[in-house]
Order: sequence, then structure tokens, then C-alpha cells
Amino acid sequence: MQPEDWPAIEAIYREGLATGNASFEAEPPTWDAFDGGKLTAGRLVAVDTDNDVIGWIAASAVSTREVYRGVVEHSVYVATRVRGGGVGRALLSSFLEAMDNAGVWTVQSSIFPENQASLALHDQAGFRRVGHRERIALMIYGPWAGQWRDTILVERRRADR
Repeated sequence: MQPEDWPAIEAIYREGLATGNASFEAEPPTWDAFDGGKLTAGRLVAVDTDNDVIGWIAASAVSTREVYRGVVEHSVYVATRVRGGGVGRALLSSFLEAMDNAGVWTVQSSIFPENQASLALHDQAGFRRVGHRERIALMIYGPWAGQWRDTILVERRRADR
């Protein structure tokens, strides 16, 4: 992922947000905010045969405390036009390899229960569902605006941890 990829990344991010099942955020961040909040390791894009960005994945540290240095929370987004074609699976696989190489022992994410495609992707990648958080936050935009939303917490632990 490079700064020049940002317009395509932001467009894909917006497509996900429009579903109401990708994030509690109503708008993508600026490139500077995104860049400053994401780890360098595992920051990946998928491109098609025309070299157009069709998906992305990135992670943030869950805490600045040293004891949590190997725990990250990730997001994966795939362009609407190619969903269901294996892009998410390829991104997640490459990302998990990068996380293992970076010494990360736990990769987690919170997924809306309605986002069945993301839950299935993570199930197939070896994540386990470790919690169901009920009414964790109030949705402020989109088709779920004004409703308290649940999330499913998923995690993947390195085999040696």
C-alpha cells in the first residue's frame, strides 16, 4: 500500500461504509489519519490485471501498552465489483503471513453479525468467534442509523501461542 493508492482505497472504504455493515465510522479518515493509525506491517492492497486497486487490508495496535505489542485489530475491504471472487481470502492470507513474520500473536476484528460474508471469510481463515458484544455502539449513519448494533469478536492466534 502506497500513498498514491489512497483514492482507490478511500473509494472501496466508502463502498463498504455505504452497506452499513462495515464500520461504525460514517466517513473514511484522511490519508494522514489512516497512515498515522495503521501499522506498516501487513498494509496491503490487491490489484486486478489493469493494476487497479480492488481491495485492501491494514491493522492497528489494540494498545500502546508493551504487554499488548503482539495484538492487532484489522480491517479488510473489497471493491463491490469483485466481492465473492477470492480477493478477501487472498488479502487475509497474505496479511496473516505478514503478521506472523512481524511477531504478532493475535489478530482480531469486530464484525457485525449481518456481515455474513466477512464472518465466513474469517471462519475459513481459521479465526474463532470469541464473543458477541450486544448493543456495543449506536449507529449514526446509513440504513442502521439510530440503532444499537451488536458485533462478533473474532480472533486468530498464532499456533505457537
